[in-house]
Amino acid sequence: MKPAWAWQFEPGTLPEAPPLGTEGPITPEWAWGGATGAGIKVAVVDSGIEAEHPAVRGVQGGVALNYDARVPGGIDVVEGPHEDLFGHGTACAGIIRAIAPDCELYSIRVLGERLTGKGVVFAAGIRWAIDHGMDVLNLSLSTGARAHFGRFHQVVDAAYFGRTMLVSAISNVRGASYPSEFAGVFSVASTDGRDPFVYAYNPNGPAEWGAPGIDLDVAWLGGSTIRATGNSFAAPQIAGLIALILSKHPGLTPFQVKTILAACAANAPV
Repeated sequence: MKPAWAWQFEPGTLPEAPPLGTEGPITPEWAWGGATGAGIKVAVVDSGIEAEHPAVRGVQGGVALNYDARVPGGIDVVEGPHEDLFGHGTACAGIIRAIAPDCELYSIRVLGERLTGKGVVFAAGIRWAIDHGMDVLNLSLSTGARAHFGRFHQVVDAAYFGRTMLVSAISNVRGASYPSEFAGVFSVASTDGRDPFVYAYNPNGPAEWGAPGIDLDVAWLGGSTIRATGNSFAAPQIAGLIALILSKHPGLTPFQVKTILAACAANAPV
């Protein structure tokens, strides 16, 4: 008897690997030149999105999740329009829209008006996104609770093997940061600068990618903007780039997208 999973590699069963479609070096022009994010679903898992904000220019759908011990599973799920309870999600959405203007934006609200929430709700929001065909998730939030380690390990693996790209801001302070510390996500920290196309690759982790996130002007509630700093605002820079890559090269796996990003990083070998 063959070992488990050997059947996946049997003749006639194993599909072809998604082609990168390049005959030369992987360059930014090849990776995303001319792309707008069209056809790619990008979900912001956060405090909601102010859809009418001029920097956001509308959302295509979403869901609000809340902890409620009275309902089956303990999580109340309400699909449809909802407001941003804090402003944080709107900031992330505005950054993504500026980079990938034609992507389809979705709001998955898991945080409340104090920008706090429960790990089980956060994980359920990611599950909803996977189940509803999101291509890219921006996770500018994390948990340090060890009790959630296994839960997020499972949901990250589900996303990875389902070709859902999880872009996760690592915590702004030292300490455990889930799911951003898992290898299956695109873990992001802040760098100086303003150009979202100038980012860095860190092969030593746990933050693999460095993108602009210091003293940025970002969208906020009421159609306003604020000056803000944080890894939260670096993550959507990478999420936007990934949306561009996928719109130009559909069907890629997270492993392949990481390869492309690494090849196009500012510190990549010439």
